[in-house]
Amino acid sequence: MSPPDEALDTAQEPAAGRSADRALVAAARHSGGRTAAVLGCAVAAAVAALAEPAVLGHTLDLLLRRDPSGPAWTLLCAAVIAAEVALDAAAARLTGEVDGRSTARLRRLGLAGLLRTAPHHAARHAPGETAARLTAHATEAGKVPAAVAHAVAALLPPVGAVVALLLIDVWTALAFLTGVPLLVLLLRAFTRDTRTSIARYQQVQLATAGRLVEALAGARTIAAAGTAERERARILAQLPELGTEGRRMWQVFGSTTARSAALMPMLLYAVLAVGGIRLSAGAIGVGDLLAALRYAGLAAGVGAVTGGLAAVVRGRAAARRTAALLELPVLDHGRAELPADGPGTLELRGVRVVRGGSTVLDAISLVIPGGSTVAVVGRSGAGKTLFAAVAGRLTDPDAGEVLLDGVPLRELTAGALRREVGHAFDRPVLFGDTVGDAIGFGAGPAPGPEAVRAAARAAGADPFVRRLPHGYGTRLTDAPMSGGEVQRLGLARAFCHAGRLLVLDDATSSLDTVTAREVERALAHRIRPGTRIVVAHRLSSAVRADLVVWLEDGRMRAVGTHGELWQHEPAYRAVFATDGTADAEGEPATETTTEATAEAAR
Repeated sequence: MSPPDEALDTAQEPAAGRSADRALVAAARHSGGRTAAVLGCAVAAAVAALAEPAVLGHTLDLLLRRDPSGPAWTLLCAAVIAAEVALDAAAARLTGEVDGRSTARLRRLGLAGLLRTAPHHAARHAPGETAARLTAHATEAGKVPAAVAHAVAALLPPVGAVVALLLIDVWTALAFLTGVPLLVLLLRAFTRDTRTSIARYQQVQLATAGRLVEALAGARTIAAAGTAERERARILAQLPELGTEGRRMWQVFGSTTARSAALMPMLLYAVLAVGGIRLSAGAIGVGDLLAALRYAGLAAGVGAVTGGLAAVVRGRAAARRTAALLELPVLDHGRAELPADGPGTLELRGVRVVRGGSTVLDAISLVIPGGSTVAVVGRSGAGKTLFAAVAGRLTDPDAGEVLLDGVPLRELTAGALRREVGHAFDRPVLFGDTVGDAIGFGAGPAPGPEAVRAAARAAGADPFVRRLPHGYGTRLTDAPMSGGEVQRLGLARAFCHAGRLLVLDDATSSLDTVTAREVERALAHRIRPGTRIVVAHRLSSAVRADLVVWLEDGRMRAVGTHGELWQHEPAYRAVFATDGTADAEGEPATETTTEATAEAAR
């Protein structure tokens, strides 16, 4: 992670901690009954562990005196020990359930946060980092609720043991208490050092995961470029640092364990020495001395407390990574519905969009008549894709508003928005098991087979789909396709769910000229009538549009028909001459003025 990123993380650390704590509380509530049962079993086991030395010591005194009640107390000792073992086993079993349910809850919360935000906000986190946040880090964070219960229960034996020592003999207790400040300092240093090393370890882990996913996505490019070794070195570049941080975590844990291992025997020996003196003076009995030694062992049980603290610290650090997905801005929806049989009139009022502190769309005010086809043109970086995203509400403007048939898009229900506003992209991602499922994927009821085939025919996809081994039933994993074929399926998916507004963001860029024109004709005559917004790089798309919106540096330079702009604006003609000299098939992207005029006239 670069220094600026580290500084940003430091500045956002308090907010991230609060968000992580809220997520952990939500996970704990989700399994509240089971978490309470874990705490109850762990506390009961701790109580049994505290009772055991007293019962054992008293039983020993009774047996030494040959008291008739000795056998009964022996059975009580066995019962206490059995209860402790059974309660520990029950707590372990419940812990597994709580860990699983809490992890699932955190993953659902993280995934919900990811899916309810705008795509550009979701893109803040690389795919590999997101996968790590929802898998490894969510798993670690999911252990926190049960770990807290165990940590609370782990405090009872030391505290209770100190109280028991004071009740047995004050001088013996004081011998032990002289070492308590050292134990407290040990735990404090352990918590501080562990938190630092774990945070850095997880940062490096996220970065490595992100690079790995990038390489997997670009495997063909890497193979073609012959840079496999270079990519391998790039992915593994931070592996030494990951190893260093991992070893540092274990060193902290090992150092604490070693120090506690050295401290505890000294405390036990001190208790034994003072207890022996008190025994010889007749102040305590043999059973009391045995109980005092057992209680001293429990009071010095820093290992259990250290383990619990380590689990909580690791889990809370991991929760910060997962909770980052919960902090993504929510793309809220309203409760309004669109008027029935609306024509699809789209209006943008004073739209402004800011990215990274810079204004990338500004002062966009426009009314697009319902049922018309609008081509959005401009050079690379003019803001065409962002215009399309705002028009279809994949993102909200920072100022201004967008209305469809008089209703602000922000006020529409999610169902109404996605039912009536469709999108097709230049690089569609296909979802579903089969090709037919990929075309039918979308909001609302699943379309029937005939509707799927009709959409495929309109997108020019039906011929190649029929050549697949099982046609529309072919699994996507068994259907290797070119970029153009994937793009046709993306168009078919959009056509299958076409509403009153359809946004095509460079969705025919990988199609040959003939197929692209067939798709344009199908869009005009065979798909549900409505308003079309086409991000256009082909001249033919602008020619066939009813209206052209010409963007330049995020502003509307002109709006009009293609014929008007072509005739009166030399800079408009230059857009098609400079923004790609050839289309996907190698044909010139420009056409002569005579051809353009003829197309416009037709």
